[in-house]
Amino acid sequence: MTWLRPLTLAGTLMLVANPALAACYADYRAKMDNPLRLHYGVIELPPDACTVVAAEPVIADRIAQGGWELLQVVSVFDEQGLATRRADAAEYFLRF
Repeated sequence: MTWLRPLTLAGTLMLVANPALAACYADYRAKMDNPLRLHYGVIELPPDACTVVAAEPVIADRIAQGGWELLQVVSVFDEQGLATRRADAAEYFLRF
């Protein structure tokens, strides 16, 4: 089993070194009916959902647990875009 240790270390290094697997976030718009409520939010995504198209079902599933319906994925970005969106997202900043 000593051969397993180098493989584990190599896999870990690949995850850390691969920029494609860096943190991924999206901003989105959602609604809830009766009464109508709208919100803008920011959500963290898994690395394999780091496009607008791939993010849609992930976000829709997560926010649906809170009774929200996804209207639009605005954009997908890395951690550099978090600070500029924090105030706008307010209570929905990384909530789901």
